[in-house]
Amino acid sequence: MAGQRPFNPGVSLAGAVDLEALKHQVKAEPGQAGGAPAAGGYVIDTTENTFQAMVQTSATFPILLLLWVPTDDRLFDMARQLGDAVNQLNGQIQLSRIDIASNPSIAQAFQVQGAPALFALINGRPMPILQGLPSAEEMQQIVDTVIPNLVAAAQQAGVTGSAPYSGDPNSDAANSASAAGAQEQVPPEHQEAYMLAQQGDYAGAAAAYEKVLEADPNDARAARERAKALLLARSANANVREVRAAAAGNPDDVEAQLAVADIDMIGGQIQDAFDRLLDFVAAGHKADIEPVRKRLLEYFTIPEPTDESFEARPPSPRHAHVLDSFIDFRYRLGTAQP
Repeated sequence: MAGQRPFNPGVSLAGAVDLEALKHQVKAEPGQAGGAPAAGGYVIDTTENTFQAMVQTSATFPILLLLWVPTDDRLFDMARQLGDAVNQLNGQIQLSRIDIASNPSIAQAFQVQGAPALFALINGRPMPILQGLPSAEEMQQIVDTVIPNLVAAAQQAGVTGSAPYSGDPNSDAANSASAAGAQEQVPPEHQEAYMLAQQGDYAGAAAAYEKVLEADPNDARAARERAKALLLARSANANVREVRAAAAGNPDDVEAQLAVADIDMIGGQIQDAFDRLLDFVAAGHKADIEPVRKRLLEYFTIPEPTDESFEARPPSPRHAHVLDSFIDFRYRLGTAQP
């Protein structure tokens, strides 16, 4: 649909001041009078800190991604119609809204130049639907045809789970409780690191989580969040096209392969990231096993313990031994070919 019409952005990310956007900017928070529709029901708000977990859930149920700016009133009706359509399907699909002004690295990962943009996400794979403000006819087509077709496509791909219900989106009390609950779930010793991550200081967050781990080496959550922070500190602002071009043009360069594996991880393509690095070693780059091993050990830490979104994940937490054996096996397999 996006390729059939010129891109008419509501908000530009090009750096110039968008005077038209300023006319439509509101100060009210979502859910408040005069503000954007609140999240709730099967509608969630996603940030850079929760993006990876959201992508992983697309292996269980399909997700509609709305990249928007929640202070631009031109996008409110679109967000409202999408939310209503998704909530009527009772968990067959989830709407994830991403504020690209506050989370620019996500917009960059999707190569989006402005808001709004609409994508589908099934099994970690993004599919573009629309970029720019939709016409009334296009919006009706999305609600009546595109969303039901996404649910059907997900079911054909074996993605048949139900999205979690997060309360009445029209309830102010529910929205306040949800926000407070999210804050309360952060352990006190994690607060500094958590705030640094929320502010986009991923290197600082990684260092703060490292201090938490020094005090408690068994803090699995701190280890997981530190690995995420290290990943984002390295590659959140990378130019995706340049990184992929560099990897394609330098197949024997371990740093180029590590960089593109980072991009895969940030985009939720976990299996691709693992396969890329393991295949790199298997192709005969045994001298580069150590940096690959370290990076994969970091990647192993990122998914939740119950996550099954990629088949290479070992069943045991003894990652180092399993990974060493796995890499050696893949290397022998690759070099054993005639």
